[in-house]
Amino acid sequence: MTYSELDPEVVQWVEMLQSPDLNDRLVAAKTLQHLGDEDTIESLIVALKDDSPKVQEIAVMALWEMANPIAIPPLLKCLGSTQPEAVRVEALAALKEMVSPDDLLTLLDEVQIEDETVQLNVLILLRKIHDAQALPYIAPFFESKSPALREAAVVTLRYLNQVVRFEPALALASDESEEVRRSAILTLGHLSDEAVVPTLCQALTTDADWQVRRNAAQALDLQSTPAAIGALTSALEDEHWQVRKFTARALQRVADDTVIPSLVKALSDEYSDVRRDAAIALGNLGNPEVLSALKQTLDDPDRDVQIFSGRAIQKIQDKLAETTHA
Repeated sequence: MTYSELDPEVVQWVEMLQSPDLNDRLVAAKTLQHLGDEDTIESLIVALKDDSPKVQEIAVMALWEMANPIAIPPLLKCLGSTQPEAVRVEALAALKEMVSPDDLLTLLDEVQIEDETVQLNVLILLRKIHDAQALPYIAPFFESKSPALREAAVVTLRYLNQVVRFEPALALASDESEEVRRSAILTLGHLSDEAVVPTLCQALTTDADWQVRRNAAQALDLQSTPAAIGALTSALEDEHWQVRKFTARALQRVADDTVIPSLVKALSDEYSDVRRDAAIALGNLGNPEVLSALKQTLDDPDRDVQIFSGRAIQKIQDKLAETTHA
């Protein structure tokens, strides 16, 4: 588009965007952002290569607000390691909102660029699209030398539709990096590979990092399988309260009467969240043998524990009444 085709109001600002004076370019970029005229998109795309990171950042924000898909490829070029961090951050935020399934092939091209910063950012963007066609392009990152790329890849796997089995994800459950293991464990909770539950149970009971163990409890909650009862029962004795909390929560869905002694003991846990979730689990079991233990928690110092213990008692009593009238 030539200047003669532009709105006269914006011509002066487009011209000023090419000024050798930085202050002029800053004023021009900010004004064009405010005007929001889509006829200036080409000029703003050029400004993405400005010598000033601040001008670049304002150009990114302006293009973001216009949300025209034509800006997606040039914005992707702002994600590289040679770009100022503020520009990369702003461009990634913009692209998170702008990319759509139509951009899948473009993203798959970008993720193959030999620049770790680009690859990390594109892996994040692929989560927005959810397309399993991306899996062959993500798979190599599971064996990357970079822990950050391994973690980004296993998190992205979690967002892909219709992916239920992926063996390389299992290997990352024992990765040397704690951050990778934490993310891998959460992803395994969304898969249905037959090896997932044993892997999660091992992580829950043996991993040295409490956040990995906590994530394993959360993942087993998603799996909701009686096969995990043994590991979950053991984890009620974990040294970290968050592990005990999410373990009790997972048991709300799968516990059987063998877990009753451990859940009753958890009613005396020093953390109220654990006591509350244990009470809920006991209520879900519906065994009248736990009524006495639950009644002792009705004067718990935490109001939530009192409330949920009361509900658990009522649930068991209602079940007893139904059985009596049957």
